This record gives sequence, C-alpha cells and structure tokens, in this order.
Amino acid sequence: MEKVILALRAGAVDDDWVARMCGPVATDLLALGVPGLTVNVRDSLVRDSLMRLTTLDPPVQGFVSLWTEQSYGDQVRRALDIVSAQADSVAGYLVTESSPLPPPPSPAGRRTPGLANIALLRRPPDLDEATWLHRWQHDHTPVAIATQSTFGYVQNHVVRTLTPDAPVISAIVEELFPIEAVASLHAFFGAADDADLADRMGTMIASTTAFGANINIDTVPTGRYVFRDPLRRE
Repeated sequence: MEKVILALRAGAVDDDWVARMCGPVATDLLALGVPGLTVNVRDSLVRDSLMRLTTLDPPVQGFVSLWTEQSYGDQVRRALDIVSAQADSVAGYLVTESSPLPPPPSPAGRRTPGLANIALLRRPPDLDEATWLHRWQHDHTPVAIATQSTFGYVQNHVVRTLTPDAPVISAIVEELFPIEAVASLHAFFGAADDADLADRMGTMIASTTAFGANINIDTVPTGRYVFRDPLRRE
C-alpha cells in the first residue's frame, strides 16, 4: 500500500470551502474505495495562526492524504479530478510515512482536537540526500519532540511527484499541537516562562539550521479530519 499527499493551492478560503472539503469532497473520495483518507484544511479555528509561513503563490490551503494500492492507478487519477475542482492547482506527491509520535485515534470524520501544523521542507542543494535525511530524521526528531508541545508527529519523505509542475518539496511534516498554540508561542513550545521559551526556540533553530529547515519552508496551520484510518480497516 502506498501513501499519496495532494497539496491544494488557492487564494483565500472560507468556511464554505472547508464544508465542501469535509463533506461532499470527502464522500466522493471515500467512494473510490481508498483504504485510508485524511483531509487537512485551514478551518476557522486555525486560520489566524501565528505559525503561517509561505513561499508559494498561491499558497497551500489544505491537503488530502490517501492510501492506495497503486499511486499510479485509477484511484489517484480520479481523486485528482475530484480535488482539482476545489483549488487553483493541485500537486501530488508519493511519500513514505514515518510516525515517531503517532497521532491519537480520531472518530471517523470528526476533527482531531488542536492544531495540525504542516511544514513543507526543501533539501538544500549543498546537502546530499543521505546527510540531509540523517540530520532530519535521526538528529532532529528527538529535538522536535522534546522542545515542542506536540502530541502527534508524522514525517512524510517525498519519493517523487505525481503531477506536472508540482513544486519541488523534499518532505511534508505534520505536527499536532494543543489549540492554544494557534495564538501562543509559549503553548506551541510548551514553555513554562519566557526564559524557557527562549531556550526551547534556540535549541530548535540550531537543530533545524543543520538540515536547512530554518529557511525556504512553508507551514500550513490546519484542522485534521480522519475519514478512514488505513490501520483500522472497516
């Protein structure tokens, strides 16, 4: 089974768009028979998050993650047709998923509590793939978990693009935070006070700088909606 992530780029989105994505669009995607489906969208609870960073124009407003037996098969082609009607452009990526801190189970179709912050990482040209992966996955992972208030941490290493003209992205990372992290750096980092916050931020910056994740990244604050868990087959 393979995991595919579709990144939806568009101008400003509203609650009607969120309702379509989590309503009829999700229903149509489930009807394809995909073994797993998660929708991440910039819903009203996170739309004003301090954590928004973007290099892309138009920006990414949401993601559809689906699990399929064939990333090159009919299910993915039809899924692209369905979601393309909801965005200015859609970029598809085949990924390998690692879950250093698996998200808690969510009732089907219900919003996972909190903020799902999704980062698009790009490997610097002066770092070879093996070095970049080791610094990200082996060196940085324990730092990210220790210095932030995450209760879910999923790493998606991009294997290849599935759509023409998809922006070059090396990884797509999802981290789950308490909803208070939308407006508070102290809550985002789980810091007790200003000194603790400065220490945690300094540690994070040093760690991300080592593999180039301190620059040239996009972060998309989203609400996470799991419609079908591939590990809990119906």
